[in-house]
Amino acid sequence: MNRKQLDPESGPVAAFGARLRKEREARGWTQEHLAELMGYSSQHISAMETARKPPTLRSALEADKAFGLKGKPESFERWYREIKSGSLLEGFSEYVVLEGKAEEVRLFEVGSIPGPLQTREYATAIEAGYVRRGAISGEQAEERIEVLIERQAALARETPPLIHVILDESCIRRIVGGPEVMRRQLEHLLEFAARPNTALQIAPYAMGELRPFTRLVNLLTLKDGSVLAYEESQRQGFLDREITTVRPLVRDYHQLSTEALSQAESVAMIEQARKGIS
Repeated sequence: MNRKQLDPESGPVAAFGARLRKEREARGWTQEHLAELMGYSSQHISAMETARKPPTLRSALEADKAFGLKGKPESFERWYREIKSGSLLEGFSEYVVLEGKAEEVRLFEVGSIPGPLQTREYATAIEAGYVRRGAISGEQAEERIEVLIERQAALARETPPLIHVILDESCIRRIVGGPEVMRRQLEHLLEFAARPNTALQIAPYAMGELRPFTRLVNLLTLKDGSVLAYEESQRQGFLDREITTVRPLVRDYHQLSTEALSQAESVAMIEQARKGIS
């Protein structure tokens, strides 16, 4: 059988097609069977799976009905709307789906609190800044906030993953949304640190050149033991599954954890920062 291999990272249409194929094959369905469920021809399904036809809103809705994903964070409809609106970075949608299923989540961030730890008010202030700068529309900002809330809900499932977060000190020093919003955000960090499935550390300014990362790095450990990484530049996200490039990031994360403040020291620094907000 001549089977075209797709690179999901090559673009959103390829990512959509690769996921359509993955969901179909996970259920042992043929293209003909999926076509019947979605009301298309098998040729149309084949064209979408191989990125020769871009997805439409109708195809996304029909896929959700066929796979039972309607209304879920990983729905094809949400993926389609993100592709069309451009509200999220390429690669991020697939990352969020995997994050919601991961056994362990390790995060590092510089400059701002990472999404899973943000309060809604803090997230709203961040997105409002993008809107004022003309980077996104108000509608896109609202969509990004809703994605964030769903992302947080997926991490708060019945058996939650282990979540290890290391924040550069700048994350707790940079005031976002004004004093009250930032004070509540820091209180939320303290609440997060007290949970049984979490670890929270601060990488202080004093680490200097020992800090191995200069931007966001997320590491996921999946149920099969595999580890993948997600990184972002200013304009692009990248999901990496290659062990040869992911392994050094895991090693650097462990080193960072060793050099960063302990959780007790980190909690004390956050509490001090909270009290210092005027």
